[in-house]
Amino acid sequence: MAETVQMEDQVKYQTVAPAKSLSYASRVKRSYRQIKVESAFKVALVSMGIFMVVLVFGIFLTLVIGSSQSIKTFGISFLWGKKWDAVNDVYGAWPFLAGTLLTSFLALFISIPFSIAVAIFLGEYFPKGWFSELLKNTIELIAAVPSVIYGLWGFLVLVPFVRTIEIKLGIQQQQGWGIFTASLILAVMIIPYAASLGRSVIQMVPSALKEAAYSLGATRWEVIKNVVIPYTKSGLFAGILLSLGRALGETMAVTMLIGNSNDIPKSIFATGNTMASAIALFFGEANDIRRSSLIELGLVLFVITMIINMLGKRVIKRFTN
Repeated sequence: MAETVQMEDQVKYQTVAPAKSLSYASRVKRSYRQIKVESAFKVALVSMGIFMVVLVFGIFLTLVIGSSQSIKTFGISFLWGKKWDAVNDVYGAWPFLAGTLLTSFLALFISIPFSIAVAIFLGEYFPKGWFSELLKNTIELIAAVPSVIYGLWGFLVLVPFVRTIEIKLGIQQQQGWGIFTASLILAVMIIPYAASLGRSVIQMVPSALKEAAYSLGATRWEVIKNVVIPYTKSGLFAGILLSLGRALGETMAVTMLIGNSNDIPKSIFATGNTMASAIALFFGEANDIRRSSLIELGLVLFVITMIINMLGKRVIKRFTN
């Protein structure tokens, strides 16, 4: 009897031991495979990051090389040069720089109240439901509409509206298009960016913070003012910064509504031009020094966008701290 039990134990051990060793070997093999996959994934991520850095540096270097003739000819005075004269080959960026900054920041100031209002409405008052989904889909659709469609709509709708305002205000040049019209269409175009990001960060506010404020007797407005806005201010500012970057580089809609004048705008109702619009309008027929000057306009726009992003990150970091 004892010999039978001993033989059964030996058979059981011989059966289980290979299974255990096989399971251990498969686990080792699987772990080794996972390590290889993770290493390859890490290398891919690092390579993509390096590629993006090289790409941005390559774009900057290309702009510098392409604008070298203009830089040698006009120097730093190109930035505040007030004339863009293709006949005498005298080029200055100030009219386009002023038009770009004026339209972008005016559009930003117009869009901020609407963007924050939509973000709070979708994040606090109607986070779910058919109406919330309808509004979110509408906002996403606004962001997906091509800019040339906005330009056509602005030309058919906004230009007569602005012309009516100019007539009532007694403005001399009652054209309807200009800086103000381009800023209005830009404001409509950039609202979805700040609104979508603002809605996301507002929905991430911990419910415990809001419930604690409600338990102390705070109203919904007081909770939004004293809890939600301070908690999400860095995210809201990031959305506004994203909107500004979108406004700085917009081309077609602005080109169709700004009036395309190479003069320095004297008011928000005057005609003007932006750096992106000038490049789109003049680059096809440009050569030599004029072509180099247009490339330098692109370089200035690139540097301005980079500076604004860097300042925005500093502000976001300060808000977060």
